[in-house]
Amino acid sequence: MEIMLLRTIVLAMIAGLALVGGVSAQEMSAHHHPGTGNSDNANPETIQDWAKERLAKSPRHREWVTVKNGNREVNAFVVYPQVNKKATAVVVIHEIFGMSDWVQQLTDELAEAGYIAIAPDLLSGMGPKGGGTSDFDANSVRQAIQKLPPDQITADLNAVADYVSKLPAANGKIAVAGFCWGGTETFRFATNRPSLKAAFVFYGTSPWTKENTIDKDALARIKAPVNGFYADNDMRVNATVPPAVEAMKELNKTYEPVTYQGAGHGFMRAGEPNAPEPKPPVAKGDEAADKKAVDDYQKALAAYKANRKARDEAWVRWKAILAKL
Repeated sequence: MEIMLLRTIVLAMIAGLALVGGVSAQEMSAHHHPGTGNSDNANPETIQDWAKERLAKSPRHREWVTVKNGNREVNAFVVYPQVNKKATAVVVIHEIFGMSDWVQQLTDELAEAGYIAIAPDLLSGMGPKGGGTSDFDANSVRQAIQKLPPDQITADLNAVADYVSKLPAANGKIAVAGFCWGGTETFRFATNRPSLKAAFVFYGTSPWTKENTIDKDALARIKAPVNGFYADNDMRVNATVPPAVEAMKELNKTYEPVTYQGAGHGFMRAGEPNAPEPKPPVAKGDEAADKKAVDDYQKALAAYKANRKARDEAWVRWKAILAKL
């Protein structure tokens, strides 16, 4: 009975998910590539001033590069660590919101930890104006990402990984990390690039077949250890974890999921120290409305603190694993 219930939950989740080399480079003159983060249709999930401000203070070298994938050109944001030896590289796969200010900030945080980090805009060239993420508003960006051809995503990521692995400052080791939609794509990329040293799946799901069963054939191709980072309050994703654990164990693959108590989906962004903390409400003299506002504030504050704690703990774990690669 429990198995049937779990399968029912998973099938419902899958239905929701269904909605789911030459290179040239130029030095950044500003903190945004002309194709990202400056849309006339202001997308609050993409444009985050608090992330932009942190990135502006970074002393690290960063630049945009254009990576060739056949006839496609993929814009990618690269940040270099301040180290005295060649570094491992991490390919960062963005959320379903596309190339956001937060993704760029996180890429810089990885470089701060000592790694070359590169985040491609997988919507490059897919916009109605021929651009990337900035061509889309908050609703259409999700739809555009959900329509990306899987083979194109894999080819783009392989091209980016090939590029970063050959940089003079790189030691040739490549890991991949992704968030939300990008977490799911991280798991899938691990099935398509056997040379990866590690995969870091943040609140994403494992590969599933069109018949809504876990894709063991795909999982069998994984060579790298997969590390999962999951939120306590995220059953849509969490329902898929036990079947993945079982399948990976059966296939003798390494999969280590950790669930962070009290956290919600997207805690790596929501828990950033510089993300705005919820503001207490101002009493308006309506007893019922004021009480509801206070209750809502207390819930929001508790969620913020839980996400902050989860984010901090996840970073400690993430960096510890990276250091061993």
